[in-house]
Amino acid sequence: ETASDLICELCSHFYHQGWVSGTGGGISMKAGDKIVMAPPYLKGDIIHTPSAKPPPARPPKLSECAPLFMAAYEMRNAGAVLHSHSLSAVMATMLDPTASELVLTELEMIKGLEGHGFYDQLVVPIIENTARECELTDRLRQAIERYPKTSAVLVRRHGVYVWGRDWIQAKTQAECYDYLFEAAVRMRKLGIDFSAPAPRLPEPVGSGSKSTKVKASSDLSADGPPCQKIRICADGTSASSSLLEGVKAVVLDIEGTVAPISYVADVMFPYAAAKFADYVKLWTRDAEFYDAVKLIKQQAEEDAATVVAASAAASAFLLVPDFDHVFSRPTPGGVAAAPGRDEALEEAVTKAAVAWASAAAAADRKILPLKNLQGLVWRRGFESGELVSELFDDVPKALVEFGKRGLKTYIYSSGSREAQRLFFGYSKVGDLRGNLHGFFDTTSGSKVETQSYGEIRLSLGVDKPEQILFATDVLAEAEAAKAAGWRSVLVRRPGNKPIPGLVVPVEGPAPASVGEFRIVDRLDQLLAWLG
Repeated sequence: ETASDLICELCSHFYHQGWVSGTGGGISMKAGDKIVMAPPYLKGDIIHTPSAKPPPARPPKLSECAPLFMAAYEMRNAGAVLHSHSLSAVMATMLDPTASELVLTELEMIKGLEGHGFYDQLVVPIIENTARECELTDRLRQAIERYPKTSAVLVRRHGVYVWGRDWIQAKTQAECYDYLFEAAVRMRKLGIDFSAPAPRLPEPVGSGSKSTKVKASSDLSADGPPCQKIRICADGTSASSSLLEGVKAVVLDIEGTVAPISYVADVMFPYAAAKFADYVKLWTRDAEFYDAVKLIKQQAEEDAATVVAASAAASAFLLVPDFDHVFSRPTPGGVAAAPGRDEALEEAVTKAAVAWASAAAAADRKILPLKNLQGLVWRRGFESGELVSELFDDVPKALVEFGKRGLKTYIYSSGSREAQRLFFGYSKVGDLRGNLHGFFDTTSGSKVETQSYGEIRLSLGVDKPEQILFATDVLAEAEAAKAAGWRSVLVRRPGNKPIPGLVVPVEGPAPASVGEFRIVDRLDQLLAWLG
């Protein structure tokens, strides 16, 4: 009864807010082992409906919101779920009719949402409406799964679902979200971009000598707001005029630049290594893994002829005869190999390939056969939901802002292009590939060789190499790009290795640097340079 009374009180409160007028909206919460809705009760798989009141009252009916409420209870262990037809929520979904998410940042009410701070990017997924409420269930579940950080899902031209660990948090978050939706609508009317950080004013440059005291350091901490450090150069000139003027393309590294090294090193690589045996054994039935094993065998033969890492594992392949005459390449659909299969040979090839891949991964070899196999394994991991990539929180909004400012953004990483597409396609904030214009891997050359950057430049459609800006956490890569005529910056992130020769100003507005290279701690610092 207490829960029922509370729902009635909340309904009254939300009615006066204009969220549940007419037949719109709904509220539910847990009460012990029951889930209470207005008006029915759910307990386990059994629906308990109150007794009907005499006419003219209508008989009680289970809310069509029930299966959507249950999605949040089951997938997020929610304690309460609210559904609002707030006009602000409806209008927010119509600001961009093609958008699959609403992105906001640097608004105080974001702090009222669990797991978010003022400088964080708030991403609220938007799903398309259906004729009946219950038909939204699959779309809502997919959004909850793809956006693990969200506690709300918008429904275009309909409203919003919000949940929390209890009714108090659900109510608080519903009010914060509604405030933010209304803010987005009003900011759009004023021409203010609610998805981008606010412009940063430069610190005043003092008069007198332009020299700046510096100290050598490998400390990862930053003194003061990041954009204040980089807006003004040591000589008092604008950084935008010295670094980003004329830039048409931005090329980004992945590890240590847009994503934590720990995620790649501690999650993705161990996942692939643990799955090698499970997937390599498919080589007689799956064309992609058949080709992967062929590449590994060719590389193993080269390894055996030289003294390289994994040569011990490579020697195992020398004992395995050529398998083409026994196993034909499977059809693309994964149909079984040709008749006459030799199970002993199949097992020997599998063991040899797994041994080589495991040794190569342990040695961190950046070669095509290994990257290709890892990419195949990761694809299945991302598509199954076992893997969800993790990016630094400033990256998604920076990618969007680069596009708004006329810059094309590319990725250059030692991971295969397949792995790169997966990484940005299955992130915790959704699919970011629409913000990227291309992917480059070591098939374009080593990242520490100048020639590689010359080759990539030919694919970017720029007239001059200095129209390309490269961001990386590796000094040797920045030097190679600079030697090819590119502009380069070094990225300093938590968990990265110390940057050799790092110089940090003791006082004044000059940015940290290594020789001629500027240091940034976030990608939005580059946006500050753009002005």
